Amino acid sequence: MLVDAATRDDAAVFQLAPDRALVLTADFFTPIVDDPYAFGAVAAANAFSDLYAMGARPLLALNLVAWPRAPELLALLPDTLRGGADVARRAGAMILGGHSIDDAEPKYGLVAIGEVHPKKVTTLAGAKPGDRLVLTKPLGTGILSTALKRDLITEEDMREAVESMIALNDAAMDAMLSLGSDTHACTDVSGFGLLGHLHNLLSAGGIAARIDVGAVPTFTGVHDLVARGAVPGGTDRNREAADRFATWPATIDIADATLLVDAQTSGGLLIAVAPNRADELANELVRRGARGWIIGTVMDGVAGGVEVV
Repeated sequence: MLVDAATRDDAAVFQLAPDRALVLTADFFTPIVDDPYAFGAVAAANAFSDLYAMGARPLLALNLVAWPRAPELLALLPDTLRGGADVARRAGAMILGGHSIDDAEPKYGLVAIGEVHPKKVTTLAGAKPGDRLVLTKPLGTGILSTALKRDLITEEDMREAVESMIALNDAAMDAMLSLGSDTHACTDVSGFGLLGHLHNLLSAGGIAARIDVGAVPTFTGVHDLVARGAVPGGTDRNREAADRFATWPATIDIADATLLVDAQTSGGLLIAVAPNRADELANELVRRGARGWIIGTVMDGVAGGVEVV
């Protein structure tokens, strides 16, 4: 066992042979959009993201389904499974089966299994003072999905975010791996929000970081939605947790602070890269059809600490 839950990494890693290791993860959740196909696609992309963060290529998956037996809801399940299957096909993985139970609220996700060379696993640990932090997707999916549930926006208003959530992080991983040993650490950004996942990365390396809030990308309209109260409970809990390890400027806008801890679904990769190659990584991400923003710097300091400027 090369990586297990004790390190808070994105997935477990089990070595099979000198040149082969399996990467294993599981993820499922309740619907965050109204369209069942999009829900299935987002849930699958979210599960595979844990593999990409470790530098692994997907191989196999199993469906995880909890679903009401009410006919009008059961009729939506085939489209959900089709969305997941289409994303798995794009990822190059086969869905071999799965398990389903009767539940009061729909839930869907995957057990996802990938493969990586044991010496090329990208973990949380390894970031070094001076490294630049590169983020590959904007923030705000938690705010937007909450606004949709409260009828503050329409499904069309979420199109940009849905397209981002369905997009696999494979191109981002390939860009990251192209820099070889100058990529020092990586995690994907999901339920703990940007600062929560960054905190885990920094704690693993015994270091700290500074984040430039003005450099962090966000989806269109999310600042206004924060002002209108569209903040999920998970984001509020993330803010409470972040107050124990983050320092905030006295003048920070409440919406900016909220977005830094917003609970994401199928977010981007957060990559710690050698400072002299950060611009190269950002350009390589764009060349491969992804995006990248340099949002901060790793530095010496209290392990896990984040200074927001």
